[in-house]
Amino acid sequence: MVGRSMAPVPLLKDELDIVIPTIRNLDFLEMWRPFFQPYHLIIVQDGDPSKIIKVPEGFDYELYNRNDINRILGPKASCISFKDSACRCFGYMVSKKKYIYTIDDDCFVAKDPSGKDINALEQHIKNLLCPSTPHFFNTLYDPYREGADFVRGYPFSMREGAPTAVSHGLWLNIPDYDAPTQLVKPRERNTRYVDAVMTIPKGTLFPMCGMNLAFDRELIGPAMYFGLMGDGQPIGRYDDMWAGWCTKVICDHLGLGIKTGLPYIWHSKASNPFVNLKKEYKGIYWQEEIIPFFQSATLPKDCTSVQQCYIELSKQVKDKLSKVDPYFTKLADAMVTWIEAWDELNPTSEGLAKLSISNGPAK
Repeated sequence: MVGRSMAPVPLLKDELDIVIPTIRNLDFLEMWRPFFQPYHLIIVQDGDPSKIIKVPEGFDYELYNRNDINRILGPKASCISFKDSACRCFGYMVSKKKYIYTIDDDCFVAKDPSGKDINALEQHIKNLLCPSTPHFFNTLYDPYREGADFVRGYPFSMREGAPTAVSHGLWLNIPDYDAPTQLVKPRERNTRYVDAVMTIPKGTLFPMCGMNLAFDRELIGPAMYFGLMGDGQPIGRYDDMWAGWCTKVICDHLGLGIKTGLPYIWHSKASNPFVNLKKEYKGIYWQEEIIPFFQSATLPKDCTSVQQCYIELSKQVKDKLSKVDPYFTKLADAMVTWIEAWDELNPTSEGLAKLSISNGPAK
């Protein structure tokens, strides 16, 4: 019929879960409703499991609290952080979808320079569905975007690219700063919208931020462990960065790509820099040892799966970082527990025993 239009079908509607860690009612979802409502949400409730988390009507979701995590994982629940947003990685583990998008509950819809609302999820999906170029840098950014291409001098043998495992999005308004930078730049805001996506080159690490992040769960999911942080641990706020360093080493080994840039979200509020400093204090010192460790880490050729790579990396963490602090022995053991729990919930064709999650989570 002339004059009648059909609403576009959401991309990957049945192949993607949205994972949200939270301690509060999810009123922020109202702003995201046009973009998120067609998708399934996995909400991981941090802190007091007796607190009731309210979710706006009309969303398809499952909600897990600490009691659910303990029930599903049993003793292996020890690898899931408590009182830290790192608890979100439990959602990655219980998902059965190919793709994951994770977002913090203080992140709102940003606008592009024309004033149009940015559909962050759609851009992440576009990033994940086209190849990356980790082996040779294209100076015109992402050559697969409309209006771009490979520049003169780019080897034709490399133009097929590599599968994209991770799409790392950015933020307007409150920058993702550490506590010392927050303290010296309390009023600084990110107002620059850069219309670009690029592949992080092979051999280069980056500080991954988990507040606006998407990944191919089938390609890299088992490496997306946000570590052992928060309550009872000597460090916090390094959860997403730990996952990013591990993931980058494994992606480089397996020939996978990671993109960063678009899409932007609006980061609405800054966390308390004094509280952050207490969480980050040891990490600020430790990262001077951690980063060289990851820069020099290599994996054997016979590590051909993400799980094999991750277990090997855990051994190297225990061997080389435990001398920095005994915490890293504990973290290395938690990395192994994480993989064991992942494989129980996500059995392979070899027939690993599946852990029962009968009766499901609260809703």
